[in-house]
Formats: sequence, C-alpha cells, structure tokens
Amino acid sequence: MSDFWVFGYGSLMWNPGFEPADRHMATVHGFHRSLCVYSWVHRGTKESPGLVLGLDKGGSCRGVALKVPRKGADEIVAYLRERELVTDVYKEQQRPVKLDSGRRVEALVYVVDRNHEQYAGRLADEEIGRIVTGSQGRSGHNLEYVLNTVAHLRREGIFDPHLEAVADFLPRH
Repeated sequence: MSDFWVFGYGSLMWNPGFEPADRHMATVHGFHRSLCVYSWVHRGTKESPGLVLGLDKGGSCRGVALKVPRKGADEIVAYLRERELVTDVYKEQQRPVKLDSGRRVEALVYVVDRNHEQYAGRLADEEIGRIVTGSQGRSGHNLEYVLNTVAHLRREGIFDPHLEAVADFLPRH
C-alpha cells in the first residue's frame, strides 16, 4: 500500500492511535463537524447512548490531514476500520481535502450515514449537554471526549461555533 492521508476532525486530531508521517491543517468541503452520532460503544451504551462527532452534509470542516506511512499502512487501515466502523454508522470514503499550503490531496474520511439508526441529527445544545454529561462507554466518559475535542480545536486555532455553544452547557472538571 502506498502513502495516503486520513482527515481528522474529532478525536483523530488529538488521539490518532498511530504516528503520522506528516501532519497538516486542512479543510474538507461539503461536510461539517457535528455531534450527530449516538455512541453505543466508545462514549455510551445502547441503553444510555453518548454523542460523538460525525462529518455531516453541508458546509466545510477544518481539521488535520494525517499522512499514513507506507510501512505499516495495512495495519493502520485495519486499526482505523476497527475504531471507526465498529457499528457501521460511518461510511469510509475518499475525499479531496485542501492542506493549508494550498495543496490538494485525497484523504480517507469517515462520513456519517444519515440512514443509520445511530444518526441523531441536529439536537438542541441543552439536549446534547444532558446526553454528554450522563454517558460513558468503553473509551471513557462522553464529557471528557467533548471537552478534550473543544480544547484541542482551540489549541489548533479552530473555532467551532457548534461545539463552543455545547461546551457552555457542560460542567468543567
């Protein structure tokens, strides 16, 4: 397998689970970051779902492009699929992303499947806050996931009005 890129817009930005060969700030068009996926595994359970990010239709999304090294690429793809496709709420796609240098690359992206039963759609910020505060899954507490993501976005200089509004409803540790 040759070198390829992965677009991170949530926890892949701050916890990719592999060492990228290169990393650039990037934008994908046609999709936006949204807490629109009920999490039954990583940040919640089927009985008490959490909410995690998905790339949903419309707009654009700032994130990072992570270059996957040729050596170990097969293992990294297997890891990403196990992590991201655990319940098939995401569709794995190749999409063009624009690096901050202006260069365009094809990247592996995980886009939410709006027809999947875990698709939450656009919930009110207060409802998101209630769900996030009360759920926990295999990868930890949902509140931690959202606050870590918001903090990381801020460190990267990315202002996400949706997540900032949600963060206003969340308790701080």
